Amino acid sequence: MEQRLLAWCLCVFSSLAVTPAFAEQALVAVAANFVPPFREIAIEFETATGHTLRVAAGSSGNFYSQIKNGAPFDLFLSADVERPKLLEDEGLGVKESRFTYAIGRLVLWSPNPDLIKGQETLRLKQYKRLAIANPKTAPYGVAAMQAMQKLELWESLQPHIVMGESLGQTMGFIESGNAQLGFVAFSQIMGPKIKGKGSRWDVPGNLHEPIKQDVILLTKGKDNPAAKALLEFIGGPQASKIIHYYGYDLK
Repeated sequence: MEQRLLAWCLCVFSSLAVTPAFAEQALVAVAANFVPPFREIAIEFETATGHTLRVAAGSSGNFYSQIKNGAPFDLFLSADVERPKLLEDEGLGVKESRFTYAIGRLVLWSPNPDLIKGQETLRLKQYKRLAIANPKTAPYGVAAMQAMQKLELWESLQPHIVMGESLGQTMGFIESGNAQLGFVAFSQIMGPKIKGKGSRWDVPGNLHEPIKQDVILLTKGKDNPAAKALLEFIGGPQASKIIHYYGYDLK
């Protein structure tokens, strides 16, 4: 599993700035929902600092297990608050480095522009497969499950549900046509390839618990200047502008 997740790595971004002598590299674990904005954040960070980043994308639950088993990540951007807190409590995260960098939004999305007509689309079941992220490993999967439970549809929709191990895999099911629609992060449909296409229902926040997402500096990265600089950058105005553009709330 670890090899599968680490295999999907963003290329090391080349900095447009002259790399200073003290430049370092950080290995960052990023929850799949946050990959679209993080691509832009990483480019701006590298340009501003000269540091470089290696990035792995996957589910928060799987990253938590990997870090517990010694994966050499310096920084972890989770899709929840629980796992970074556990890592802090277990001595694998630097105390008082953890903070909420974004609050996510859940959407029901389909590439078919005529399929989704609000929550009634779920009840009508005019589709074969509905994709969600696995609630055991992905916080957005938990939110999707909670929403369907609130709508009293969770049990009746079981024959239609297919689960991805992360939101990236869940989106892959939808884009490939293996599922006609699915619950994903709003940020995933804000990229240039998808923005404005298909149909969607913005899931009301009262149907699920808030999707607060925390970042934490891991003990392996506590002496890494690139990791510490990235942590500060994520909480700064340049990153906040990008995060907000992709539909996340900020605290």
